[in-house]
This record gives sequence, C-alpha cells and structure tokens, in this order.
Amino acid sequence: MRSTLGFVLAVVLVGAAGCSTTAAPTTTAVPTIDAAAFPVAVRSDAGAVTVPTEPHRIAALSATHVEMLYAIGAGAAVMAGDVNSDYPPDTDRLTKIDAFNLNVEAVIALDPDLVVLSYDPGDAVAALEAVGIPTVLFTTAESVEDVYQEIEVLGAATGHLAESAALVASLRSDLEAIVAGFGDRGSGLSYYYETDPFSFYTPNSSTFVGRLLGRLGMENIADAAPDEFGSGFPQLTAEFIVDADPDVILLATAGEDRETLAARDGWDTMTAVREGRVIVLDPDVASRWGPRITDLLQAVADGVAGTM
Repeated sequence: MRSTLGFVLAVVLVGAAGCSTTAAPTTTAVPTIDAAAFPVAVRSDAGAVTVPTEPHRIAALSATHVEMLYAIGAGAAVMAGDVNSDYPPDTDRLTKIDAFNLNVEAVIALDPDLVVLSYDPGDAVAALEAVGIPTVLFTTAESVEDVYQEIEVLGAATGHLAESAALVASLRSDLEAIVAGFGDRGSGLSYYYETDPFSFYTPNSSTFVGRLLGRLGMENIADAAPDEFGSGFPQLTAEFIVDADPDVILLATAGEDRETLAARDGWDTMTAVREGRVIVLDPDVASRWGPRITDLLQAVADGVAGTM
C-alpha cells in the first residue's frame, strides 16, 4: 500500500470568533468531518494541499477519478476530464484534455478550483499550485485499500464525505459477496490476463488487478516470469504463455476474442482456447481502479463459473 495514502488528512481551518486571524489547524478522522466545512486539507501522492472552498469547477484529468467523483455525488462540479473519460454518459459534456501530454496553461485557462491528476508529466502539480489551484495526485492504485483511500480523499476535498464513506462501504460489501458467491471454484485454476496482444506485458499478482483477481483464488501464470524492472508487469512471450497452458484466459483488450486467439500460432492447442475458457472483459472497466472494480471482479467470477 502506498505510504503517502496511508491516511486521509482532513483539516478544518476555523477563524477565531470576532477576529480575522486563523486558528491552528485541527485534525480529525475522516468520518467525523463536517462535509460543509472549508477550508479542508487533504493528502495525496503530491503531499498535503488545502482546498479553500467547496469546489464547483473540477478538472479531473483521469477517467478513473471522474468515475469516483460522479459516484460520490460530485459529478456536477466536474467540468473537465481526460480524453478517455467516457463514463458515466454525462461525461460527454466535459472538456477533454490529454493528461499524458499535459498543457498546464490550457488547464489553468479553464479556471478550475480543484485539479485531480493520476500522472504528473513534469512539474504540473507545482505549476498549478503556484497559481493557487489546489491539486491532488493519485498514481495507480496498488490495492483495493488504495482505492478506498482515494475515494475518501476526494470525498473530503469536495465536501462529500458521507457519500464517499457510503461508497467505500458498498464496495467492501459487494466485493465480499462476489468472493463468497464464487466459493472455491478458483482453487487449482491458472489464468493469463492479457492487456497487450503485441508486447505481452502482463500484470502479476503484485499489481492492483492481480491482487483484485487473487481474491478468487486463481493462480496467475505471470508470477512465474521474471519481473526485470520490478514493475509488476513482466514481459511474457507467446511461447511462455502457450507452454503455461492456463486454464482461463482473461482478455482486457479491445478486438480480441477466442477466435483471434485461436488464429495465433500454437494458441489453438491451449486448454482455455480449446475448451472455451476465454473471457472477454470491458477494456475500460478492466483498466480503471474506480467504483466499477466490482463489475470487473463479477465479470471474471461469472465468466469462470460459466465455463467450468
């Protein structure tokens, strides 16, 4: 779990009665913060930042965090997203910005009162804060607990603490129910999770998706591959995958299915391809660590249960 997201810091700065000076910040646990009380300070991967007033113009330059903001009731305040922000449908109205080729001046020109990033291409956070725009940064979640913490931070930053707490509780309950309903079906089953049909960089069990799917008890074939850079995404080869002969193949890439796999050299000999244990996932759901993680786990659980 990321150390910078080990907690949510919510600080209410209250002016002393009858004077213009500001009292020393006080820190309280997230669930007890008054959602209407601003300024509020929150901590993200960029450190602590103060949000002076309730945000009404949020530039959430990450499809994952756009989904989180909508899910906690702050969607109406979101006015910009990244180019991949396509859910929920209301995101059609958003100004779209390429977050991986970020033009900081273009973001500043939108006059946001809160910016949410999942990637800082350089000194974007510093540049935005230098002109007085509060900015939070969440790099890729490593665990479901990271997801919960990000939701709680956004709840504190937007005045939607109650809603964020309710969402976290719902996600916890739903994930537990999915795992309980799946039972021991995953015991002894191996799987291959494809995110790139060309390079075969594949998430192992140390990644967010690997940990999420690990709740179903299946074994990830990527765990046996050397992870040269320690990224959690070892580069497999077609030969390695065929030789591993996984019981289940999970496709998180658009345009791939059982037929396209069978057309690959030697893949038609694999158990999963021969026996129809190829599960096609929604690439957007599979690539985001937001409130639809339950959809991803349910799709895998249903897919495996339906093919065994």
